[in-house]
Amino acid sequence: MHIVVGTRSTPDTAARLEVTPDGRVDRGDAPLVINPWDEYAVEEALLRAGASGGAVTVLALGPEEHQEALKHALAMGADRAIRLWDDAWTGLDSRGYAAAFAAAVRHLGDVDLVIFGKEAADEASDTHIFQTARALGWTLFSAVARIVALESGRIRVEQLLEEGRQLAAGPLPAVISVLRGINEPRYPSFIGIRKAARAEVPVWDGAALGLSLPAPAIQVTGLRLPPTREGTCEIIGGDTVEAQAATLVEKLLAEKVI
Repeated sequence: MHIVVGTRSTPDTAARLEVTPDGRVDRGDAPLVINPWDEYAVEEALLRAGASGGAVTVLALGPEEHQEALKHALAMGADRAIRLWDDAWTGLDSRGYAAAFAAAVRHLGDVDLVIFGKEAADEASDTHIFQTARALGWTLFSAVARIVALESGRIRVEQLLEEGRQLAAGPLPAVISVLRGINEPRYPSFIGIRKAARAEVPVWDGAALGLSLPAPAIQVTGLRLPPTREGTCEIIGGDTVEAQAATLVEKLLAEKVI
């Protein structure tokens, strides 16, 4: 079984980012790390490939800064890492991402399963996952909390929905997105880190994939912080909980909140 994992590098979630007056994000000295959601995707791929004697290939689409995510996945134990990038792809929207990623999966030729983390932590977006499945024409399962079975050309998963959990099944090849808690990602070993540091990561561009991407339908022209919200806090006193509740209700009625 050949499993592909989609990943990217994002700023450390503990870092403080700034938005510049011209609408750009300035991360300062904040380090880039593997997208936290993707660690669960890499771990699940390693577990499933290990159980079936398969292989794991990790793909990242973007400029050189995304090497960090690929190196981390290699240090965890992935067999192969490839970066997808072409200078002509600057400003890609999710549709362009999906077209390039799907082309790379087809170029690999023998992929049974593509796994993504729940979303991109820096953009809080998962649109690219759905569009990749559509570009490939493969079965899609999102919000996967557990892979129940993966055999005989079929996959059976447990999905976590707002209403509860549901079991779903479909044919392979398939695309899935996994949630935190599906596993416990391993720490890269010292040997794995050294091996990843020495690894040469090939770059596939549009020529290598025989691909000409459509012009972006959506462009980000700039970002800005939401307006500052100001408010006051009042501690409601009272001898009893009932008295405090009555005072609160009076204030809410006066403000026409209820």
